[in-house]
Amino acid sequence: MTFTLDPSTDPVTLPDHTQLPDSDGTFVKNFQEHPQSVLLTDSIEPILQKCHPDGQYAIGQDSGIYWRMTEPPEKGAEAPDWFYVPNVPPTLNGQPRRSYVLWQEFIAPLIILEFVSGTGKEERDRTPWTGKFFIYEQVIRPAFYGIYEVQKSSIELYRHVTNRFELVEANERGHFPIPELGVEIGIWQGTYQNSELPWLRWWDSDGNLLLTGWENSQQERQRVEILMAQLRAAGIEPQI
Repeated sequence: MTFTLDPSTDPVTLPDHTQLPDSDGTFVKNFQEHPQSVLLTDSIEPILQKCHPDGQYAIGQDSGIYWRMTEPPEKGAEAPDWFYVPNVPPTLNGQPRRSYVLWQEFIAPLIILEFVSGTGKEERDRTPWTGKFFIYEQVIRPAFYGIYEVQKSSIELYRHVTNRFELVEANERGHFPIPELGVEIGIWQGTYQNSELPWLRWWDSDGNLLLTGWENSQQERQRVEILMAQLRAAGIEPQI
């Protein structure tokens, strides 16, 4: 990495995702964060593939978004628990992304989601230039910012309107629409990966739950079992 204050004599070379730290050295805050991220990514993949038949999108899970140069470098990044960026390549120069660098790519995430482990103060901190809410609202500027609290079984969703976040109201199903994707986000009480919790999940615009690959396979298996039972009840032995 090379830095200079005199671009007329030695132009500034800004670091890219391969040169910036991909971690600030902290632990994931709880065991629920990883499966929650996987659940969101797995179930929305078919929607994203339809929106981006060329495959040009990126999903970050506890990954850094670099927004300014600082020392140490990781102080100039926020690491949302989950975010989605449209119309960018999933890899850079054939390499998996280590982070998302705004001064390289410029496109803001469509949605950023934070999973609260404490009181939620950090996720709502509006302190200029240090508070997470302020940085998302005034610098990174995603179209949507969601604060999910598993302990309260709730999500606050904000939309970026005229340089500020405005709280989005839930619809009649208690979900929050994301019109750009044709989906809704909300709370689903159920079991995922052996944990019964109020999970954050997606629905389509008609209110149908978006299923994971495993849920789809189980649903198909049940459909086949019912069909085979009906055939046997009719005196027909199914051919497998």
